[in-house]
Amino acid sequence: MCRTNAFAEVAGGVNVQGRELLPANVIPRHYHVTLEPDFKKLTFDGTVLIDLDVADDSKSISLHTLELDIHSATVTSAGQTVSSAPTVSYNEATQTTKLDFDNAVSKGSKAQLEIKFTGQLNDKMAGFYRSTYKNADGTEGIMAVSQMEPTDARRAFPCFDEPSLKAEFTVTLIADKKLTCLSNMDVASEEDVEGTKKAVTFNKSPLMSTYLVAFIVGELNCIETNDFRVPVRVYAPPGQNIEHGRFSLNLAAKTLEFYEKVFGIEFPLPKMDQIAIPDFAQGAMENWGLVTYRVVDLLLDEKASGAATKERVAEVVQHELAHQWFGNLVTMDWWDGLWLNEGFATWASWYSCNVFYPEWKVWESYVTDNLQRALALDSLRSSHPIEVPVKKADEINQIFDAISYSKGSCVLRMISTYLGEETFLEGVRRYLKKHAYGNTQTGDLWASLSEASGKSVEEVMDVWTKHIGFPVVTVSEKDNNTIELKQNRFLRTGDTKPEEDEVIFPVFLGLRTKDGVDTDLTLSKREDTFQVPSNDFFKLNANHTGLYRTSYSPERLVKLGAAAKQGLLSVEDRAGMVADAGALATSGYGKTSGVLSLLKEFDSETEFVVWNELISRVSSVQGAWIFEDKAVRDGLETFQRELVSAKAHEMGWEFTEKDGHIEQQFKAMLFGNAGLCGDKTIIKAAKEMFNKYMAGDKSAVHPNIRGSVFSMALKYGGKAEYDAILNFYRTSTNGDERNTALRCLGRAKDPQLIQQTLGMLFSGEVKDQDIYMPTAGLRSHPEGVEALFTWMTENWDELVKRFPPALSMLGTLVTIFTSSFTKKEQLEKVKKFFEGKSTNGFDQSLAQSLDAIRSKVSWIERDQADVAAWVKDNGYSA
Repeated sequence: MCRTNAFAEVAGGVNVQGRELLPANVIPRHYHVTLEPDFKKLTFDGTVLIDLDVADDSKSISLHTLELDIHSATVTSAGQTVSSAPTVSYNEATQTTKLDFDNAVSKGSKAQLEIKFTGQLNDKMAGFYRSTYKNADGTEGIMAVSQMEPTDARRAFPCFDEPSLKAEFTVTLIADKKLTCLSNMDVASEEDVEGTKKAVTFNKSPLMSTYLVAFIVGELNCIETNDFRVPVRVYAPPGQNIEHGRFSLNLAAKTLEFYEKVFGIEFPLPKMDQIAIPDFAQGAMENWGLVTYRVVDLLLDEKASGAATKERVAEVVQHELAHQWFGNLVTMDWWDGLWLNEGFATWASWYSCNVFYPEWKVWESYVTDNLQRALALDSLRSSHPIEVPVKKADEINQIFDAISYSKGSCVLRMISTYLGEETFLEGVRRYLKKHAYGNTQTGDLWASLSEASGKSVEEVMDVWTKHIGFPVVTVSEKDNNTIELKQNRFLRTGDTKPEEDEVIFPVFLGLRTKDGVDTDLTLSKREDTFQVPSNDFFKLNANHTGLYRTSYSPERLVKLGAAAKQGLLSVEDRAGMVADAGALATSGYGKTSGVLSLLKEFDSETEFVVWNELISRVSSVQGAWIFEDKAVRDGLETFQRELVSAKAHEMGWEFTEKDGHIEQQFKAMLFGNAGLCGDKTIIKAAKEMFNKYMAGDKSAVHPNIRGSVFSMALKYGGKAEYDAILNFYRTSTNGDERNTALRCLGRAKDPQLIQQTLGMLFSGEVKDQDIYMPTAGLRSHPEGVEALFTWMTENWDELVKRFPPALSMLGTLVTIFTSSFTKKEQLEKVKKFFEGKSTNGFDQSLAQSLDAIRSKVSWIERDQADVAAWVKDNGYSA
């Protein structure tokens, strides 16, 4: 987004950043929120009593509300009623209600504002909303749950909905006696109301931001552990096996204890609850003391789920618990600092996962996961800086993306490598202690890290957080001991303009030679020369802890390929090198044929993470070539099959107790890829497994390969297989199994089956939170990609109604429905459809989608003949 330093008049106050902020004439100190949901009318009644400090003589108070009906408002000060009937006005654009009254409250005094209101128990997965689930007897149950981040507390109660306006909260929930009521704190008291109801009041919270407030009312089952200093619980609605929460429960208790030691501060709340919610737009939300999750990200059936699912659950739980300190105890002062929350929680989840499960080797997969995700988005012109200026609500949702999470965590990983892990953590401890219960900016973290390390961290890191993009470092070899390095902004579209290439990044070179790794070298200007012991062997960016791509000459790449076989490169080095080569071909730094030849050289590779990246890079070529000549497409598929089949057969697809966590994923990946690329033996095995499984033998398909078996059944089968999987989706009670079925359905290419899959999106059979899932399979073939876009254009009005642009899901869906295109005329078709439409709330997603299409258009224009020739010359096509 464009940066602005303009002074703007905002709601009565001058605001340097042009942010939409409330006037600062009153400051909230304490809220008492009382809510009573009505499951029949799908509404809730509420009262909020807010204690205020008056900072300026005031005859008005403005605060945030959204879709709330205000019934009455009273302002009192010093025990006197200032106004019992203020004039109420609403500004839809800023989502603020203004109360004007005749008698002023004076500066330095205290005031109380009481508002009675009614809200909607909406189905938008935002604010205080409703979630439905199936009971064991097939009837539908309903619960009231909340999701406030970033700006939806204002849908639940009138409030000062800005992260820097921290206050204490006392919550009362009124509900049927048989229902469980939960909030951030533990229960203080419970009273009978009207015979069948109870009023549950929770203890007062510490100072916290409105986006972390949480309420739950519903029928819930619970398991608990006392392995940590305070009680830790997992809740789930009926219809879910609560025992599937055992893994997350035990992990949470251990993780809280671990974080207390690492961060040097005790978890400050009296309990830690985690709850599985059937309708949930995100993966999870870190509400203080009451973390909410998608069912599949908290509950784990270890018998029915594969190794990758277990790793995902562990990572999500540890991410949310890191937030209890980083985000909840210390909070960014405004949303441009979102990365402080998300980048750190992402880094901490990998750091803790590595300590708890060293055999998972998560830092190896970090290079193919977080790092590549960050570099992929940041290589688009329409990316944004880590610290991104956001001004109003509909811009905030758009920055919950791979820049805030993945690039943010990569920058922290880079600085922790640069400072050393223990020094980095000492800086983090100082930061948390200094700013506990307060708000910070990025500079506060740099200051604490500088203090702990004695290095000027801000100077180095500001460039990385305040600017968009990252460099590609081009390596030229001058003589046997000298290399010349040059950095330029890297764009996937390969058309960087001089004015886009003015930032010079401090690039930590991490030079690997036979003598080890030199971590002291930094490229801090456009071009520089460096000495190497010998050009016999060297590699930049050891373990890929740096945020950059490296461009070597074709001759050097051949030598690095040989070095990989000699064991001179780490797993991270090999995976990162493959990723760099693939990305550079996309943007024109090298020929795609060169990358395909490089990949071919890796056929003796032994590590899962490297194979994962090899397959990912071949798949990205296939994705770009999806609308090209069938002979070339078939040739690429044959190449991928020949690349992976031998290894797939060598490892096999039987799973035993002896298989380690990584080996399970490795076998599953090879089996799936070889089969979907046409390996006849594997297809035959998959069909046999599928038929047995659908006939009732649940042991016939191991959970690790369930998705691959279903996908092959659909790709190489017909209506019978489709109907079997659809019926499996409808009858299974396990969330992981149902999601697998949903993700695969789109693999069926028959036009009628494509329409049947698309028909599910709005049929009510798929929850709104899962609407993107059936689209996954459709994106794997040209017919599906075209059908998705057509469906979007025909259902646009309904999409906007179901997923309001101010919430996050519409942007995700726009990306899914458009970004798989690869042709100029398709690009024009997308642009034409959105012409004249308001794109507020998803303009960034759309721009990124268009950039992604443009990059494929220019890639194909450049290398179409090159790839066709390579496929032919290597005997992969007729």
